[in-house]
Amino acid sequence: MKRFSRSLAVALVAILAVALAVPALASEKPAFKTYPNIVDAAFVKEVVDGKVKGYIFDARPYKKKYVKGHIPGAVNLPTTYFDQKKNLLPADKSALVVFYCGGLKCALSHKNAYKAQALGYNNIVVFAKGYPNWKKAYGAGVTGPNPTAVAAKPAFKTFPVIVEAAFVKDVVDGKKVGLVIDARPKKKKYDKGHIPGSLSMPTSQFGKLKGLLPADKSALIVFYCGGLKCALSHKAAFKAQAMGYKNVKVFAKGYPNWKKTYGAGAMGVAKAAAPKKAAKGSLKPGKEEGSVDLVYFQKTYKKSPQSIYLVDVRDPGEYKAGAIKGSVNIPVDKLAASIGKLPKDKPVVFVCGTGARSGEAYYMIKDLAPKMSDVYYIDGETTFNSDGTYKVGPPK
Repeated sequence: MKRFSRSLAVALVAILAVALAVPALASEKPAFKTYPNIVDAAFVKEVVDGKVKGYIFDARPYKKKYVKGHIPGAVNLPTTYFDQKKNLLPADKSALVVFYCGGLKCALSHKNAYKAQALGYNNIVVFAKGYPNWKKAYGAGVTGPNPTAVAAKPAFKTFPVIVEAAFVKDVVDGKKVGLVIDARPKKKKYDKGHIPGSLSMPTSQFGKLKGLLPADKSALIVFYCGGLKCALSHKAAFKAQAMGYKNVKVFAKGYPNWKKTYGAGAMGVAKAAAPKKAAKGSLKPGKEEGSVDLVYFQKTYKKSPQSIYLVDVRDPGEYKAGAIKGSVNIPVDKLAASIGKLPKDKPVVFVCGTGARSGEAYYMIKDLAPKMSDVYYIDGETTFNSDGTYKVGPPK
């Protein structure tokens, strides 16, 4: 009887242990609805490194969490502002989209996934263990504002293969064999500073200069221009790809990011040359040749917009997404054929997102129509709003 009692006691302990464990196991299951497609940190790392093509979105609050640390390259898309910021999602509904937040107890990434699914996205995954697991596996990640969050979805078509400054540095240092090409205007941008060893090949002159590309179609080619708002490097990359080049990449953050990371780079011959005198015109010139004084321009344009012929030289898609009220759209690659349409009785001012294409337009006029003296460009980072308002900051 004593032996039976001992056995019974052991059995009862075992049953109690299982019974007590059930609530513990149940607590492992979140109370919220979880998204079925779950990935781990290793998969996300593949996306971060560019081995898997996709977009990463941080569903956590911006000030409280995101700015204090996030996965490199992740765009902030807080769940509470999903509807207001859903335009940050890629245009391609079949593109891989990865959401993450604060870990297994966080519902935000799952909520975003279902919201995106309702919008028609069909390749969605959730990194459920989130940033805490990423930090444990790969370190604290990135702190501070992410410029990609502002320009996550440019109005122009972006090239799918993007590299970071460290990759370009390996090419510059000879650790990777390849060619780095600057797609910005030569006089306005390249000659004033460029990545060491990079070749100047302005996108507007791609047809004339394509012979500079390597004979080997499998050679590594990296294009760059003026940053995330600049379309030139992406355009050049697609052109090279159409020619049969198979190893084309774009350093999307461009020269501003290179300068911030490794310094100002190389200076061209034009930098050492004596600066040209600004052409005489009716507007106040800025510090750079051909540029317009921003304060004077904004004051004048606000007071009398009809007195200035403002030309937006970005692509039609970018212009449609947001442009300065009263401006006309003539893409820089169409400008040469449209010079005759420019007015002679008022100043002409070119504008784009970074000052690269607008500067290129100015020098194109100087080359093709040197008698036009009342021509300028806006040298700065311009943000265009859909309501016709805008904001101009200093160039980067």
